[in-house]
Amino acid sequence: MSTTETLEPAPVDAIAKKDLTEALLYLDGVTVTFDGFRALNALSFTVDPGEMRAIIGPNGAGKTTMMDCITGKTRPDRGDVFFAGGTVDLTKLDETQICTLGIGRKFQKPTVFESHTVLDNLRLALKGQRSALPNIFRKETAEQRDRIDEIFETIKLTEHRGRLGGALSHGQKQWLEIGMLLAQDPKLLLVDEPVAGMTDAETAQTAELLREINANGHSVVVVEHDMTFVRDLGVRVMCLHEGSVLAEGTLDQVSANERVIEVYLGR
Repeated sequence: MSTTETLEPAPVDAIAKKDLTEALLYLDGVTVTFDGFRALNALSFTVDPGEMRAIIGPNGAGKTTMMDCITGKTRPDRGDVFFAGGTVDLTKLDETQICTLGIGRKFQKPTVFESHTVLDNLRLALKGQRSALPNIFRKETAEQRDRIDEIFETIKLTEHRGRLGGALSHGQKQWLEIGMLLAQDPKLLLVDEPVAGMTDAETAQTAELLREINANGHSVVVVEHDMTFVRDLGVRVMCLHEGSVLAEGTLDQVSANERVIEVYLGR
């Protein structure tokens, strides 16, 4: 699949069928323009089932717009965005429909219910919960209790389950929000700068958390600027620049790329 800066996406009958049918997420020739500014420029890449990938790049490279296209917040001017082995065209769906398909997104700033306990935050987020507050007071099923306990173990907040969300540290709020995404049982998690503002210890723990989530069968796409954190993830790295893929490979390979050094990493 080409990552050249051609503006015209390949026609559907010319798409690499193997890439399309095997990929969990498939973007091909995605272009988005805002008031004459090309935020995405024929962007193409795939994410496989069970894969975790890190995306880096300078501000304005198109990282947020890319996630907006995947989650239905922004419609591409042209190009294809497919999910689940090419069975779902995400450009035809709205944000709610895409969320229920199994795509969860975590923004940089954590958004938890600060006046509710950590436990109630997870209860509200459970897959299938749609009537908000009344569900807090319903008796959980054994399956729901087991699922919540499992998430608590994953996000390492078991001892904080009775605390208010607003009383957690910044890092703990980030982990709680990741737990709330897990409660929806997503196939794909899009995580935007999860370690911004964290301590070194919290950053290392977040890398461990995302690796565990990935090992448990969830595909994960992480957008991040912290290169130490990206190295801790130990995954394939893609660098965006001016809305298209500039380089892709291991962190060492991408970091050694002269253009990546020039436009992003510096010397």
